[in-house]
Amino acid sequence: MRPYVFAFFAAYLLAAVLHLGWRAVLSFTVVGYLISFGSEVSSINTGIPYGWYYYIDATSNRELWISGVPFFDSLSYVFLCYCSYSTALLLLAPLRGWRWNLVPLETCTLRRSFAVLFLGSLLQTYLDIIIDPVSLQGHRWFLGQIYGYREQGHHFGVPLSNYLGWWLVSVLMIFALQRFASRQTGPEPPAGVRPVPFKALLGPMLYLSVIAFNLTMATLIGEMTIAVTGLFIIFLPLALSAIGIARRINRYHRDDLAESLRDYPWQPSPEHR
Repeated sequence: MRPYVFAFFAAYLLAAVLHLGWRAVLSFTVVGYLISFGSEVSSINTGIPYGWYYYIDATSNRELWISGVPFFDSLSYVFLCYCSYSTALLLLAPLRGWRWNLVPLETCTLRRSFAVLFLGSLLQTYLDIIIDPVSLQGHRWFLGQIYGYREQGHHFGVPLSNYLGWWLVSVLMIFALQRFASRQTGPEPPAGVRPVPFKALLGPMLYLSVIAFNLTMATLIGEMTIAVTGLFIIFLPLALSAIGIARRINRYHRDDLAESLRDYPWQPSPEHR
């Protein structure tokens, strides 16, 4: 019913498995889903953490619903969390680059750091700031009108409490992801991890694809104010990130490389070409 969600989810599996391995990805997918699903059940019954909203039961005869929530709806939180986390890593890690590759010098400490937790949770919340105003217009495109808020919010109908709730849930989800992602030290890569060129860009590309999809849908349904506002919201962070990444390539300290190779010795290097 929502094939684009499963397309994004498939892209998440590809990027995350190459980055973290099957075991970490499957573990986080289950735990992350339970966190997001629990947050939705809580909010429609208590107003916490997103504020009071409701799902419109128009599809219960065609898909699985549990406790008033479409079972597959919470799946999107999982890939939004991973692409936000991997984007935060790319923005914060020292970068080693050569002609056909770009490798963030990740360490166990960086993967579970407060900086990645804070930046990643904000990045995930930014996604919802782009997504939610478009999703709320679902009756005008193929998503359909699947939910609504009890009270009209100030941001294109979305209440500010929704974004605060998203930030809190994002913190919990990325904290959980950090626990799984930082356990993978050892001489051999986890099952599924492969030295694919530019694989560090797959998560950030998924992040940008989600934004592009929603801005495109806003444009197609004629909501140009939503589309232009979303573009303005994301343009400055995107420009700062791109410039920062370009300026940091191969400007790391030798200690950064040594620490990264100590934790993850299977990382590709120019000698592997």
